[in-house]
Amino acid sequence: MSFITGKHIPRRTFLRGLGATISLPMLDAMTPAGRLLGQARAEAEKGRLVAIEMVHGSAGAAKYGLENNLWAPAGVGRDFDLTSSSLSPLDAYRQYMTIVSNTDVKNAEAFEAEEIGGDHFRSSAVFLTQEHPHQTEGSDVHVGKSMDQMFADRYGQDTPIPSMQLCIEPVDQSGGCAYGYACVYTDTVSWASPTEPLPMIRDPRVVFDQLFGAGGTAEQRALRRRTNMSILDWVTQEVADLKRAVGTADRHRIDRYLENVREIERRIEMVETRNRSGDVRELPSAPAGVPDSFEEHVKLMFDLQALAFASDVTRVFSFKMGRDGSARVYPGSGVDKPFHPASHHGDNENNLLDFAQINRYHVSLLPYFLDRLAEIEEGDANLLDKTTIIYGSPMGDPNVHNHKRCPLILLGGTNGAIQGGQHLRAEDGTPMANVLLSLMHRMGMDDMTEFGDATGEFSFTNPGVVAMEAG
Repeated sequence: MSFITGKHIPRRTFLRGLGATISLPMLDAMTPAGRLLGQARAEAEKGRLVAIEMVHGSAGAAKYGLENNLWAPAGVGRDFDLTSSSLSPLDAYRQYMTIVSNTDVKNAEAFEAEEIGGDHFRSSAVFLTQEHPHQTEGSDVHVGKSMDQMFADRYGQDTPIPSMQLCIEPVDQSGGCAYGYACVYTDTVSWASPTEPLPMIRDPRVVFDQLFGAGGTAEQRALRRRTNMSILDWVTQEVADLKRAVGTADRHRIDRYLENVREIERRIEMVETRNRSGDVRELPSAPAGVPDSFEEHVKLMFDLQALAFASDVTRVFSFKMGRDGSARVYPGSGVDKPFHPASHHGDNENNLLDFAQINRYHVSLLPYFLDRLAEIEEGDANLLDKTTIIYGSPMGDPNVHNHKRCPLILLGGTNGAIQGGQHLRAEDGTPMANVLLSLMHRMGMDDMTEFGDATGEFSFTNPGVVAMEAG
């Protein structure tokens, strides 16, 4: 690799060595003068999308939860108080947050008598498709194309990886799960087409290797680990050449970026060493790269997503933070009840408060990701300004397995397309699909006319109850 000082470096510049392929963050040297300047700016302004599903709805969808604002705050518009809400950990980022309450996911409901009881096994398939899954335990699955893949088709085709799908819980079952539904419906939220579910990656090591080409073959990866070498050790000369070709500010950016790569690599190595030590694991069947700690696992995945965005390896992630029916206990939440049993609160006040505390714990991990994105500069903004994060659930009140008043928030700057710091309460019966379709319009996909069961546009500017236009 050779560079000429004073000449611009292509945005798609890689550091390569013995199977390692490391994309670079946006550098000043990648912004050329003259006729390509507009093109470079347009490249830098391309948005990123993260769609995060947390299963089992929220305590705020039950009667007591609604009355006591356990999810959505009482105030609409910009004058809202998050004190009693499970969203309170996001208060510091309220200017980047739009709460959309009171939307329904009708296509996750049972349409036929045979489908009754299968809500947990339909929900995830509906979250990003807003389509009703075909009930089957065979290979003839059918639901709809998910919005993350629509975004990837439009904005991810010029990146090395058009999109990535991540998860925390095990989602590797096959065949039928229950109530006549194939397990794949609950194993993924991303669908490349109505019949093509996309597998999700649980192991941070696999994510790291895909993002940074950590050894092009199994033999190269084994060699690197046997010699205790970092992926960066394979590209030392490349880094030195690059740093001689750029200015001081870019050298600092390169150093900071590579330090982050190495820090994540080291954390994964520590997890693998601990899990291969012979000590009893909390997750005995999980791959060695998967931390037993839920919080550690989620943060590693968030760090990997932030690095991928910084290097523009991909612009699209879906992230499944839970699996329907999960019996996981979250010690960090302060509640010792398993997730799924806790969601069946029986309309008991104390049980609802416990479930709301679990909801709050899950939300409390999001600021870590927002911090990481806000720290990464790209051009004249940071990555949080350019990113759209969807966080929600296709289930409302899990105690009765309904899909009304489903939790949904939008985070990030969306390149200025949505002004945050607001709570929008939809009219009763509003499909969540209306919100997602209108969001896609705001992200540049304004030629889309249909999505799931959307009935019209959703206004992101009305500070009160949102009026819907019939479609």
